[in-house]
Amino acid sequence: MALFTDGALTSIEELKGHDTQLLNVATTEGIDVTRKLALAQEELSVEVSGLLARMSGAPGMGQVVVTPPLRVWHSFRTLEMVYRDAYNSQLNDRYGGKRDEYHVMAQWAWDHVTRGGLGIVGDPVEKAAMPEVTPASGGLADGTYYVAVAWTNAAGEEGCGSSPSVIQLSGGSFEVRTTAPPYVQGWNVYCGTGPEAMTIQNGTVLSTRETWVAPATISTNGRQAGLGQVPTYRLPVPRTIQRG
Repeated sequence: MALFTDGALTSIEELKGHDTQLLNVATTEGIDVTRKLALAQEELSVEVSGLLARMSGAPGMGQVVVTPPLRVWHSFRTLEMVYRDAYNSQLNDRYGGKRDEYHVMAQWAWDHVTRGGLGIVGDPVEKAAMPEVTPASGGLADGTYYVAVAWTNAAGEEGCGSSPSVIQLSGGSFEVRTTAPPYVQGWNVYCGTGPEAMTIQNGTVLSTRETWVAPATISTNGRQAGLGQVPTYRLPVPRTIQRG
């Protein structure tokens, strides 16, 4: 699972899964859904960090894992914001009804967050930066290759994989490097001929000082990059009443 601080909690595609009319409404009413996703995440960050600040010895936001209830909370909060803007623009009762529906669903999702507690990792590893991929000598088949990396901590736990770098080969091979923060202990490299076909290439975790050089044949049998760390423990949170 990704960390709260790794980036966007949900996507427009996930929102469309909850509301198939979302993009039609956004286009008609001139609403920037991407901006609403970001604003909703800012609101969640304020609320969660405020809760943590009131708890003695609580972890920081960089240790909070995006569990399914937290992701759903973000989705419904975003949809509530979209339909609130749509209603305020047209005073359309249909929009108002959807706004109210998603407000209730956001409260429902928050209730599940508080029931299960916040997922916390003891030694967090942030989402890796895109790797540096450069041509090298070798005999790899010509074509387009997608390369991503994931950083690991001292226990070998892997953070969220990076966005892929892309290289087009016509003769030769390529090598991969990563630049990681000092706390990162190692890294794994994932490669494939498509963004959905990247599998792990190294047999053992690489040192942050190592360069990985692609062999003559890219492995296709390894596991795909994970979505990040699982919670080390669940932190109970007060069942506070949400705004609105």
